[in-house]
Amino acid sequence: MGRVLLGALAISAAVPVHAQQFPTRPVRLVVPYPAGGANDIVARLLAPKMGEQLGQNVVVDNRGGGNTLIGSELVAKAVPNGYTILIVAAGHAINPSLYPKLPYDTARDFAPIALIGDGAYVLVAHPSTGISSVADLIAAARSKPGQIAYASSSVGNLTHLAAELFNSLAGVKMLHVPYKGGNPAMTDLLGGRVAVFFSTVAVARPHLQSGRIKGLGVTTARRTMALPNLPPIAEAGLPGYEVSGWYGLVAPAATPKAAIDRLHGAVQVALRQPDIKDKLLGVGIETVDAATAQFGEKIKVELAKWEKVVKPLGITPE
Repeated sequence: MGRVLLGALAISAAVPVHAQQFPTRPVRLVVPYPAGGANDIVARLLAPKMGEQLGQNVVVDNRGGGNTLIGSELVAKAVPNGYTILIVAAGHAINPSLYPKLPYDTARDFAPIALIGDGAYVLVAHPSTGISSVADLIAAARSKPGQIAYASSSVGNLTHLAAELFNSLAGVKMLHVPYKGGNPAMTDLLGGRVAVFFSTVAVARPHLQSGRIKGLGVTTARRTMALPNLPPIAEAGLPGYEVSGWYGLVAPAATPKAAIDRLHGAVQVALRQPDIKDKLLGVGIETVDAATAQFGEKIKVELAKWEKVVKPLGITPE
């Protein structure tokens, strides 16, 4: 009896010890974009802070190409042991509706780790349009179907789909003018060659501050500290509207819960540090304290939401 009891105690004691042992070597954080973009910036802010908590280096590995498909496939097919993880953004939930045959299953091949934060986009207009509010834009688009031109930084990304969700909920049709990047799109907005643009905060903020463009509202459900004076579009004339440029970390499916929990804890400690909060807010991202299960549910909701928007449009990504 004594031997059985001692054996049971030894087994039960081994569980938390195993959890504490992870990681015993560096963790690879895959960024499915080239260096320099928003995902890369977020990853490089978090990696050293996570490493401090984990007691091992978190090494950023840029695997750009294929609109995130190359890096995402690498992680989906990696050994599910917690040592290879992926930073994802809203496009992670959009791609299944854009690409008929992905080399992985977004819903089944990844395990959520942590939601990092939500990033608002901002609806801006050129002053010459006379559009000063969300209500003004809806009225103008209804009176001139297909004539109000909106810019996007790429076909199929959030600057495009945010406008198409606006079209759908408002019952209007604006003209899509795609560009290759946010800065070229903003350049043409500043020149009055397009009327409106659902821009990232980072691209729009200096021009809002200078008064060269007019801010109509932010895409998130609540006001953002990044642009506190602008109302959510949902409150400014289009109820039910919400688009978030969120960021998070995922691992291959079947990654042990002990590893997921350890990684989640490291992220949460990092996100509570004031310097990280401030730097993320500088690029328009507000940190979020969410459980792993909450992040998993958010991904499911986003997958369903963007399928409803993308499929009827028949978008072919560039």
